[in-house]
Amino acid sequence: MPELFRTRDCIVYYLDDAYTVVVDSALVQQGWAGGQGVQWAGSVGDDFLVTFSRGFFGGFLVWGSDEDGDDHTAMTRNQPHYRFATMLSGAALFTTSSYERYTWASRQVGPLVPLVYQPDQKLYLSLRGLWTNEDELTASGDPAAPSPLAGMTAQIPKDLNDYYLGVQTVM
Repeated sequence: MPELFRTRDCIVYYLDDAYTVVVDSALVQQGWAGGQGVQWAGSVGDDFLVTFSRGFFGGFLVWGSDEDGDDHTAMTRNQPHYRFATMLSGAALFTTSSYERYTWASRQVGPLVPLVYQPDQKLYLSLRGLWTNEDELTASGDPAAPSPLAGMTAQIPKDLNDYYLGVQTVM
């Protein structure tokens, strides 16, 4: 079986709502992967500002801040410099390498316990803004719990898809 060798963090098959947002200083400094979950952080004039998700769903950034992409993508390597990104919200179907691989509890104290994804399973955004099947707001004891439902597993990570997680958003 041939390997796919995907070159993007996020591969979108269907999108509904997509628009440009301003990224905050934390995103600019740390960079982000395609598929990174973000939440609203206010506004800059007439522009909408987003930051890393802490378990809440505003949308997800379709391209990573340092993805090479092709020469015809106007945003390639420009996103951190100009402080903007393309955010998808609403209905979408995509695969991404930006998901949690280990349980929240095991990431806190070890040893690492792998997460197991199943088809048609509820998905949330983790406290790090990655896709997960765990409600990390509840697991962490955050008073803002529970995490809002953000999607469903459309395809489980496996060798045949380069271990990308298939997500259908439910917004």
